[in-house]
Amino acid sequence: MEGEIRPMAGTQHTNPKSDIEIAQAAKKRPIVDLAREKLDIAAENLEPYGHYKAKVSMDYIKSLQTRQNGKLILVSAITPTPAGEGKTTTTVGLTDALNHIGKKAMLCLREPSLGPCFGVKGGAAGGGYAQVVPMEDINLHFTGDFHAIGTAHNLLSALIDNHIYWGNALGLDGRRVAWRRAIDMNDRSLRQIVSSLGGVANGFPREDGFDITVASEVMAIFCLAKDLDDLKKRLGNIIVGYTRDRKPVRAAELKAHGPMTALLKDALAPNLVQTLEGTPAFIHGGPFANIAHGCNSVLATTTALKLADYVVTEAGFGADLGGEKFIDIKCRKTGLAPDCVVLVATIRALKMHGGVKKEDLKTENLKALEAGMANLQRHVENMQKFGIVPVVSINRFSADTPAEIELVKKTCAGLGVEAVMADHWAEGGKGAADVARAVVKVVESGKSKLKLLYPDDMPLIEKIRTIAREIYRAKDIAADKPVRDQLAQFEAMGFGKAPVCIAKTQYSFTTSGDAKGAPVDHVVPVREVRLSAGAEFVVAICGDIMTMPGLPKVPAADSIDVGADGRITGLF
Repeated sequence: MEGEIRPMAGTQHTNPKSDIEIAQAAKKRPIVDLAREKLDIAAENLEPYGHYKAKVSMDYIKSLQTRQNGKLILVSAITPTPAGEGKTTTTVGLTDALNHIGKKAMLCLREPSLGPCFGVKGGAAGGGYAQVVPMEDINLHFTGDFHAIGTAHNLLSALIDNHIYWGNALGLDGRRVAWRRAIDMNDRSLRQIVSSLGGVANGFPREDGFDITVASEVMAIFCLAKDLDDLKKRLGNIIVGYTRDRKPVRAAELKAHGPMTALLKDALAPNLVQTLEGTPAFIHGGPFANIAHGCNSVLATTTALKLADYVVTEAGFGADLGGEKFIDIKCRKTGLAPDCVVLVATIRALKMHGGVKKEDLKTENLKALEAGMANLQRHVENMQKFGIVPVVSINRFSADTPAEIELVKKTCAGLGVEAVMADHWAEGGKGAADVARAVVKVVESGKSKLKLLYPDDMPLIEKIRTIAREIYRAKDIAADKPVRDQLAQFEAMGFGKAPVCIAKTQYSFTTSGDAKGAPVDHVVPVREVRLSAGAEFVVAICGDIMTMPGLPKVPAADSIDVGADGRITGLF
């Protein structure tokens, strides 16, 4: 699996305009005016980045703490397919729809990584008439948060090697340096490297490697930190490596946490932008859900809940990955609890899970659709295990037939959930008004009562096994002795109560991306485990998943260009 695909619903209607053309034609409100009118945030509480994006000051965020929280809506999806599901588009469209039916709503999304933007086509701004803008800024450098995160990560890398070079007073074992380097680009050639070549002046050669920035523990810490003090404490707790007698060495011992926090100070404030319909949106932080925990920042979500009555947020990929991590990591750490979950699907994607090839998806196939519904059913059941009431949102495509729509609705009704057709890609908020009404009905019922999947004091290996069995429906996990020993060492170090973050393919409940539908009784191989002591979770790397993606044979970069007028083209 060589990168994160963020499927968009951009082919569901015949429309001469691309997503970027729609976004570039939008009439945007000055962000200072939007913040004042929609959120009652005065201009002095904003730090504008141009006319249409701004950071909300940390002092202002502190002043909101006594306000009552709004209702939290989590958007996730079925297992992704090349047919597209449109999860981000639905997040945007649903929030616009909530405002359309008279609610005060805003949304929280992750920032996109440059790697997939130039690799496998797919951004993080939505699509069609359900987008956040300025779309080009959001999908490229935005406010520089990712650059700050990557720089803070690599500052620690430099300080580690510098410490070893100047005598290594902490006794770091060069063979046991656990901290890698990071870059926000898909670059397979950097996965495994040897650093410090070239003689005595360049240090001591050792094996090293790069992860993509969204897989960095600094990104996870950034997204879980409650404030600057919490950020600095977590950064100081990062374990960079071990001595020869296996004693952990932390970033604080290198005096790295102070300067790292200085690099992240401005980035930590949430970024405020808007949808095409003028709905306020926070876009902040961006860990992938297939190799990290897949949620936007805690600060953005908790701040939004103080500013709006309804907050819609997205968890990456399918509900088995982003949804599970949102609950078992983010909710566990913050006390947040979704009042409703929206599971996004398309009839096209469900037919693909039922065995239909992409080129045949426009043909009605009730048998394949019925088989593919097993995937949606699995995700519905999983969310119900967490005590959250789901609503199913089906992105409408022109090839969907009445018989197919009826089959989906009838099957979902049998599961005790409502399936609603949505057309926000073409119509914006009004196209998702029925989904918004269904969500409000669930929220007002108060039936969602969050239950975590496992307790804190369960052994780490049993937490991994519980996720594999309960969420992926695996028969068991397979972990060799070095992995089991490493988990035992983490527990001996005091991290036994940490949640686990599974890194695996997003394309299947198994660790094989080709296994569509709802497979059962497979085995999940745990290849490696890593301790994120600052983020306070343990990463279990399963199957062939990699923390540094590569570019495809024909990368999206081939189509991206800039005209003589400075206008970007080819970006979705």
